[in-house]
Amino acid sequence: MRMDRYSKSRTGTQKSREVARKALDLATFKQARILVVGDVMLDRYWFGDVSRISPEAPVPIVKVDRTDERPGGAANVARNAAALGAQVALLSVVGDDEAGQSLRTLLVRENVHANLLCDPSIRTTVKLRVIGRQQQLLRVDFETQPSHEALLGKLADYREMLSSCDLVVLSDYGKGGLTHITQMIQLARRQGKRVLVDPKGEDYARYRGATVITPNRNELRQVIGSWSEEQDLTNRVQALRKSLKLDALLLTRSEDGMTLYESGNVTHEPAKAREVFDVSGAGDTVIATLAVTLASGIALRDAMRIANAAAGIVVGKLGTAVVMPEELLPAGQ
Repeated sequence: MRMDRYSKSRTGTQKSREVARKALDLATFKQARILVVGDVMLDRYWFGDVSRISPEAPVPIVKVDRTDERPGGAANVARNAAALGAQVALLSVVGDDEAGQSLRTLLVRENVHANLLCDPSIRTTVKLRVIGRQQQLLRVDFETQPSHEALLGKLADYREMLSSCDLVVLSDYGKGGLTHITQMIQLARRQGKRVLVDPKGEDYARYRGATVITPNRNELRQVIGSWSEEQDLTNRVQALRKSLKLDALLLTRSEDGMTLYESGNVTHEPAKAREVFDVSGAGDTVIATLAVTLASGIALRDAMRIANAAAGIVVGKLGTAVVMPEELLPAGQ
């Protein structure tokens, strides 16, 4: 889920405070077993100072003095879930290259059990961001889609890994790694596993049968069109949810919080505006938090409130980042 802006939530209710305290039970979180499948990437950052304009073109010159690398895409979902204390397995495809190896090394440090299939025919997806004076000046993407053979191999591994998880997260960034997503959802549901999907593109039919999908406003608009007012939005979303046989649809609404659509019920969680520093990966934090809380036994509506709080925290950090359990309690009060 790519989010243009987000804000910090403060419910102010006694119920939310009690839920937040329950979420911080590390022993409970450690029992959650999450399988994340999807498009992984390596997020690279070049930090530097900007003091002059290039004589070759009207662009700033960045004198790079520091670099950083972090797991991105589905790998960022996995590291966010692991940061909350869950047992996390990750399944994806990378290239036989330096970026793929860097991603493997980073995931080991993040306590993620990564099964990254190697496809020599592709390059590992890399997003390179150039940062000057704490502002992103440029992003350069390197990517190719995995081969048919590699995807079939991933599907075989997926079948084997299903039995060892409580809940599945399918993180779709539109990079080709979830070609068999409809079959993956069906396989998981047959085993009684809940499936959360972070969607991409206009074809939501491929997500049929999932437990929850988590689009943002722009992503949802591509599928149901523009809405005139709140009731119109509710009618359109509920029709979509019913046609896709979803238990729920969680709509993230930037500075307007989140809305959860279930059969016969709509729950809105408002957000209190705060300074937004960086929205990179905020949607990954949302679905990861939702996954861990649900797998820990927390009800969906309360899990949504905690995920909303987590998103508000992570946008105050630079780049793709994680939220620690102890950070959630102040946000829920």
